[in-house]
Amino acid sequence: MKSQYLLKRPFAFFLFTLFLSSFAMQAQVNAQDNTDTFWSHVRFGGGLGLSFGDGFFSGTIAPSAIYQFDDQFALGVGANFTYNEQKNRYNTTILGGSVLGLYNVIPQLQLSLEFEQLNVSRKFEEFLNIADDTYWYPALFVGAGYRIQNFSAGIRYDVLYDETDSIYANAWAPFVRVYF
Repeated sequence: MKSQYLLKRPFAFFLFTLFLSSFAMQAQVNAQDNTDTFWSHVRFGGGLGLSFGDGFFSGTIAPSAIYQFDDQFALGVGANFTYNEQKNRYNTTILGGSVLGLYNVIPQLQLSLEFEQLNVSRKFEEFLNIADDTYWYPALFVGAGYRIQNFSAGIRYDVLYDETDSIYANAWAPFVRVYF
């Protein structure tokens, strides 16, 4: 298990990145013509997930927003809340946020870089004799997808993947993004 010191460093990196991205967005707003407002470049989206079966339930709400600098580049932030449980075994609550960068090489090919920081809290039933666990988990995803207007779908890879602590089954994960 990682030390508490190491667990705090990824969160500090996340906050620092979020701080820098706010300056980049503000600089872009200041450079805009007065008739062009900040909010006309903001697009909202996110994800919803629901899974259940034979004593298992999982639900996710993940809103996000991006600032579209131009036709090629966007930068944004997101939040994540996930709850899952296996009846008579465990339940997990996951809260976190992310910083996302999108780059459209050509209109149909979108590259992405996303840093995600999640707080994971797992509680096990007493008869399993497994200690409850709470920790921070960082993920850094590099992805590529096919894009049509507001919709993109593809695959991403977590370069910080840790088989022991990750909430994901493996480092590769498909994604679907829709921004309005």
